[in-house]
Amino acid sequence: MSSKLDPITQAIRIQTERTQQQEHSTPLYLTSSFVFDEAEAMRAAFADETDDNIYSRFSNPNVDEFVAKMCALEGAEAGFATSTGMSAVFGSFFALLKQGDHLISCSSVFGSTFTLVTKYLPRYGITCTLVPANDEAAWEAAVQPNTKMIYLETPTNPQLEILDLEWAGKFSKKHNLILNVDNCFATPLLQKPIEYGADLVVHSATKWIDGQGRVLGGIVVGRADLIKEIYLFCRNTGPALAPFNAWILSKSLETLDVRMTRHCENALTVAQTLQSNPHVSKVKYPFLEGHPQFDIAKKQMKMGGGVFCMELKGGLEAGRKFLDALQMLSVTANLGDTRSIASHPASTTHSRLTDEQRLSVGITPGLIRISTGLEKVEDIIADINQALEKSAG
Repeated sequence: MSSKLDPITQAIRIQTERTQQQEHSTPLYLTSSFVFDEAEAMRAAFADETDDNIYSRFSNPNVDEFVAKMCALEGAEAGFATSTGMSAVFGSFFALLKQGDHLISCSSVFGSTFTLVTKYLPRYGITCTLVPANDEAAWEAAVQPNTKMIYLETPTNPQLEILDLEWAGKFSKKHNLILNVDNCFATPLLQKPIEYGADLVVHSATKWIDGQGRVLGGIVVGRADLIKEIYLFCRNTGPALAPFNAWILSKSLETLDVRMTRHCENALTVAQTLQSNPHVSKVKYPFLEGHPQFDIAKKQMKMGGGVFCMELKGGLEAGRKFLDALQMLSVTANLGDTRSIASHPASTTHSRLTDEQRLSVGITPGLIRISTGLEKVEDIIADINQALEKSAG
């Protein structure tokens, strides 16, 4: 595939080599293993002297196609696809960190990531310091002689804080650290962390990459030397992406550009409308001028993303009533779907955090996260407004 093509075009046109059937759409390769014509070919494959497929836990044509597309979109040298987004995060940590190493992470991260770095990494002798997302002094103070990696989300989940990727790239180079960025909320259509110096980019492909709530998947892309270590680790520990899921995700990338444009347009319109709603005390969206990091968001993102948050004046009880009153929006543990989704982080994704931990990253009892879908924006607004009226009663 010509590198002169725009990455969006490459995400549509990169394709596994056609078989003798001359199919237009890539077929499914539902096989656990691959055969060799001779012993020498099999030996060479196991010695990594060739790119021949061996076993679908290692590689598979459907998975390879998905990885190639994601590398084109992110501008990455290499990648490895995993069974879920969390296995991508897990693999990026455990393949590159060892006992005695230290990680710095922004404190505003997905609930499962928070648990991973605070509960499980320490069991293996890997320490982690959590720092406020935009406190540059705290990042500097957190650096130790054994620090090996910094990890961040931008926008963060669920508070939509924006970290300055340009600053993060310079910070990581200054201290010779691996910069590992979760780009799930933005997707490579809205921002490309590698252009700012990121060494690794992770995604939960379950979200916007799939975009229709059908399959689980994850991916890590970035520097070839680091991806090789992640590949070897995951090859031996097993969190590989299934061929069928990879086939779905590869197809999904063909429409990512048009989908994300609609998601972002809808999210901005709804967020702007809700700013004047009497039952809402605050609306947070990266491309609203009142966002604390609005200027940074405009600098590094093409659009504001498909997620916004709002704070209900009635707190926890109002939040519960709001979810119960929704008639069209889905109440489910996901985001990045064609269908708009409402969730209550304090009682779901971040429920395992203590009250103090939640408040420290801005997750208040009345915080509602909306993943804006592809429905007509007037219908989304109407359902949210009627639910807000009922929640205030």
